[in-house]
Amino acid sequence: MYAYNQQPQRRDYGNLHVVPKKQQVRHSQQHLQKQIKQAKKHNINPLLYLFRLFLIISVFSAYAYFIFPTSFRNLIKNVVMPNKIKISSKMSQGLAFKDARKNIGAADLYAMTNPISNYLSNDLFLNRMLLTPTVQKTHSEVTTMYHTSEMIDLKNQILGLMKNYPTIHPAVYVWEYENGKYLDINADEQFSAASIIKLPVLVQMFKAIEAGQATIYDEMILTEYYRAEGSGGLQYMRAGSKYSLDALAKTMIQDSDNSATNMIMSKLGGMDYINIGLRDWGISKTYVRTWLPDMSGNNKTTANDLAKILYNLDNPGFLNINSREYIIDYMSHVKNNKLIAAGLGEGALLVHKTGDIGRMLGDAGIVFAPNGKKYIIVILANRPYNAPQGKEFIVKASNLIYKSIVN
Repeated sequence: MYAYNQQPQRRDYGNLHVVPKKQQVRHSQQHLQKQIKQAKKHNINPLLYLFRLFLIISVFSAYAYFIFPTSFRNLIKNVVMPNKIKISSKMSQGLAFKDARKNIGAADLYAMTNPISNYLSNDLFLNRMLLTPTVQKTHSEVTTMYHTSEMIDLKNQILGLMKNYPTIHPAVYVWEYENGKYLDINADEQFSAASIIKLPVLVQMFKAIEAGQATIYDEMILTEYYRAEGSGGLQYMRAGSKYSLDALAKTMIQDSDNSATNMIMSKLGGMDYINIGLRDWGISKTYVRTWLPDMSGNNKTTANDLAKILYNLDNPGFLNINSREYIIDYMSHVKNNKLIAAGLGEGALLVHKTGDIGRMLGDAGIVFAPNGKKYIIVILANRPYNAPQGKEFIVKASNLIYKSIVN
C-alpha cells in the first residue's frame, strides 16, 4: 500500500510519460504563488496585478466579439466580394435592377493603398488614375498652332463680360488662322468634358478606320448593354437593331447620342483605346473615365486640348482627306445651335460639338465667316446647375469674338 505522505510517482507507459493530476494541480498552485511573489518583489499589489490581467483579457474578448465582425463585413467582405448588392425593400417590391445599381457598394482597395493617385496623376489605364514616370516623346501626331500675339483688346472685353457673370467660371480659347493671333483665358485648366468628349471619340474612330481596324460600313447591334440615358434617341430603339459605324457616328455628333457613343467606344476597344490615342496624339489633359452619360463630370478636357484636335482636322499627316470630309460633314450639322452659333453673324458656318451636364456647358468648333476669315473657338463654362447665365455668357462671348475678328 502507498502511504498518503509519499511523493506522487511518475508512471511510465512506454514512451508516454503522464504526470498525475495531484502533481499538475500542485504545479499550477506553485506557478501562481511564484507570480504573486514576483509581484510583491516589484512592489505590485497582487490584486491590482490580477485586475490588470482581467482587464486585458476583457478588452481582447470584447474586440473579438463586437468589433472584428463589423470590420470583417465592412472591409474584408467587400474586398472579397466587391459586387455584393445591398438589397433594399424597394427591390423586394420589384424595383428594376438598373435602379438597384445605385445601392451597390464596394471597398476600393486600389484607392486605399494608393491614396496619392486620387489627386496626383499623369496617366490612365483600365479606368485607374496612375502616377507613372514621365517619358519624353520624340514627336506627337498632332501639330500645335503657331502663336504670334495675343488679342489684348478682345481679352479685355471678355474679362469685362466675365464681371457681369460672377457665378460663371469660364475657359476661353480663340486662334485666328490668318495671322496666328490668339486669346487664352484659363485654356489649360481642366473642365468636365460632357458631350464634347465625343469629338476625340470620333477622331479616334477614323484613326482606327485608316489603320484598317474597321470600316465605315461595319455594323453593330443595339443591346441593353449599350443603351444609355440622356441625350439621343437611340435609347428608345428596339434591341437587336443594326447600325453602321457611319450612322452611329452621325447620330453621336449631330444628336449627341450617348448610346451611339458607347457602341463606338466598345467597337474601338473601350475607354483605354481612346485614352491611348489621345496620348499618342500629344493631347495631355483630356481623358475618358466613364461610359456616357457622364453626369458626374469624370471625363475631362481643356480648351487648349480641344483646340489642338480641331486644328489638326486639316493636318494631312494626322487624318486623310476622306476622314476629314466625314468629320466635317457630321460636325457641320449639329442640331444644337444655341451656344457659339447663336453669337455669329449671318452667313457664318460653324463646325463644332457642344456639351452640357448641368454644371458645365460648353461648345468647341471652327468658324468660317462669309468674308473668308476662319478661326478656332472653344468656350467652356462652369455654372450653377442649369443656370441660364451659362448660355447667356457663351452667346455674348461668341458675339464679341466674331465682331472683333471678322469686322
